[in-house]
Parts: sequence; structure tokens; C-alpha cells
Amino acid sequence: MEKNKDITINGTTIGAGKRESIAIPVADLYTSTSLNMPVEVINGRRKGPVLFVSAAIHGDELNGVEIVRRLLRLKSLKSLHGTLIAVPIVNVHGFLDQSRYLPDRRDLNRSFPGSSKGSIAARLANIFLNEIVKRSDYGLDLHTGAIDRSNLPQIRGNLDDAKTMELAKAFGVPVIINASIRDGSLRGCAASMGMAILTYEAGEALRFDEVSIRAGLRGVLNVMRSIGMLKSKTTSKIKAKSKAKPKKPVQPPVVARSTSWVRAPASGIVSGKVQLGASVREGQ
Repeated sequence: MEKNKDITINGTTIGAGKRESIAIPVADLYTSTSLNMPVEVINGRRKGPVLFVSAAIHGDELNGVEIVRRLLRLKSLKSLHGTLIAVPIVNVHGFLDQSRYLPDRRDLNRSFPGSSKGSIAARLANIFLNEIVKRSDYGLDLHTGAIDRSNLPQIRGNLDDAKTMELAKAFGVPVIINASIRDGSLRGCAASMGMAILTYEAGEALRFDEVSIRAGLRGVLNVMRSIGMLKSKTTSKIKAKSKAKPKKPVQPPVVARSTSWVRAPASGIVSGKVQLGASVREGQ
């Protein structure tokens, strides 16, 4: 098996079979306190693709932070093929302020590719692009809904791109959405460079949601297996047929080629009649 190559991030070189925690300096606080973007790099012994997994581009979106934390604790990463670049908190300023935005109220996910001489958002976007995205072959960007708005676990991406569609199906969540590219978004910027990248949306801001976290972690691992970074799941012990429990049939995901907001025709208070993720019929 071919040996993996070294990778250098922010001046730190990580050799094959090594793991390194890197702190990338970002704009200091107004108290002159230094602030860093945390990056964990696991460079496998064997050659393979480079995948980045990012969370908290919006500082109030917490589920992705926990997904990355659990991912980095897995023993299976010791047999990694390729390189995992995990960034649990991209928007450190917003995370500290429990805010979606940066201190100047700019949205980091509308600031790519950024610049080295622009606003805080532009500089942070530029750092992330040059140090993380440009060193990667694939990307997974983890998000949640806004405050008081919970998203059903879903994948968004450019489904017209064959590689992206393949990753979206591999992720394994109930809904896959063909989402249009927004100007200045990380996904749009990475896709323009030819990268297959997915956005995972699940849960709501400022909340840990266990279902969303588990679905996200499982999805990240599914993608890593599909691109050859981890071994496929195998059953070590086969139970006797008489003892084996029948498995429920796997429901194929709903693939939405377009989406739209449902707006109320009058003022009032909304009362939900069905649960999030339930199937409904036209006119119901």
C-alpha cells in the first residue's frame, strides 16, 4: 500500500501516520486577547483523499461542533487512508458571542473567497480557504437551522454534479436537496474550484439535538467509507438465522430538485398538525 504524503497547514507539517492540533491565529479581541481557529489534522499512514469537515461557520450552530468532537474520538481513525482536516469552530468570534455573525454583523458564509486585507469576515474566509479548502479534495460543512427553527436532517448540494450526488446518497439522511449556490458561500466557492462538497443541516441554533448529532456523525463516516478513507462496515459475528431480528427495510431518501417556503395567507399563531419529517399529501 502506497504511503501517504506529508501535509502542511499554517506552517506546520504533519507526516504520514501523525496527528496534530493546530491553532490558526485570527483577528484578536478588542481586549488584545489572541484568538485562534482550532484545527485537528489526522494524516493517515496510507495514501487516500483529503477531506475537511467544518462546523460553526455560524457561531450559534452547535450540533456540528459535537459531531466533530465525537468524530475525533473514534478509534477507527487510526486506520485512516488519506487525511482528515477537522475544524470544529470556524467562526470563533461568533461562537464566543453565541451569535450567527461576526462582531461586525457580517455573515461568514456570505464572505468567500474573502481577502487578506478586507473585513474580519473577509480575512477569516480567506484564511479558511487558503489553509483548509485548497488543501482538500472533498468537503463536509455542518450547519443547523436558525434560532427557534429546527431543520430535519438533510443534505444540500449541487445534485447535477455526479460526484456530489454520489456523496449525498452515501451520507444517508432522509432528505437530499438540490440547493442553488448562494453568492459568497463556502459551498459555492469550493464548488467553483471543482470540489465535491456537501452542506449538512439539522436541528436548531444554540441547542444540542441528539438525533441530529447521531445522524450527522453516521453520515460523515458513511462518506469517509464511500471515498475509501475508512474500511466498509463488516459484521464480525454472524448470528443464527433463528436468533436474528428481521431488519426494517431502508427507506430511500427524498430527493428534492427544488424547494419553496410556505407562507401563511393571514396573521395568527401557527399550530403544527404533523411532526417534522412526516409524509404529507397534496391538499392534506
